[in-house]
Amino acid sequence: MQHCIANLRTKEVINKKDGCRLGRVCDVEIDACNGQVVNLVICRGGRMFAPYACESDLRVPWCDVDVIGDDIILVCYTPPTAPPRGCSRRGFFR
Repeated sequence: MQHCIANLRTKEVINKKDGCRLGRVCDVEIDACNGQVVNLVICRGGRMFAPYACESDLRVPWCDVDVIGDDIILVCYTPPTAPPRGCSRRGFFR
C-alpha cells in the first residue's frame, strides 16, 4: 500500500469538468473497517509551517476519480459550496 500511495504523490490531479489543475495527491483517507479508499487528499498551498494539516487541502471522493494515468489523475469533482460572505464561523457567539 505504501508503494501505491507514493506513486499517487507523483501525479497531478486535473478536474475534467473545467480543466482546472487541483494539485498533487498528498494523502489518502481509508475506511478502516473495510480497507477501501474513501478520499484523495489534494495539497493546495504551502505546508512550510503546518506540514501535517492544511485547511486549503481538498478531499476528492474516490467515486469522483475517473482515470489514473501515468502522469495525471482525472477526476469529475464538484467543489462544495462556500458559506455566504459575511457568515463567519470563528466563534460560538460570532
